Amino acid sequence: MNGLQRERLRAEAEMRGQAALEQALTVAFWDALERGPLPPMAALEAAARTVGTLYRQIASLHGPAPRCGCGWQPEPDEDLIRLEAMLAAALIERHRPALADLPVQGRA
Repeated sequence: MNGLQRERLRAEAEMRGQAALEQALTVAFWDALERGPLPPMAALEAAARTVGTLYRQIASLHGPAPRCGCGWQPEPDEDLIRLEAMLAAALIERHRPALADLPVQGRA
C-alpha cells in the first residue's frame, strides 16, 4: 500500500468518525429537547459550552509539549476561528435536493 492509499484510507476513516459523532450529537440534542421544557437556544448554548469545555480538556492533554503523539498542537486563536467558520458554514448551508426530490424530466 503506497502513501496515497494510506492517506485516502485515513481520510475515509476520519470522515466516518465525524459522521458517527455528528449523528450521536444530533440524537442527544433532540433527546434533550424532547425530555423537557428546554428552549432550542438554551440547548444550543449548552452544546456550545460543551464544545468549549471539550476543546479545553483536549488542548490540556496536547500542549504546550505534545503528549499523545497524534501531532496536533492546540492554537486557541486559530482553532476558535476554525470552529466559528464551521458554525457559520452550517448556518448558511442551503438544502441540497436529493435525487428523489427532483422533478421527473422524461422517461428512459
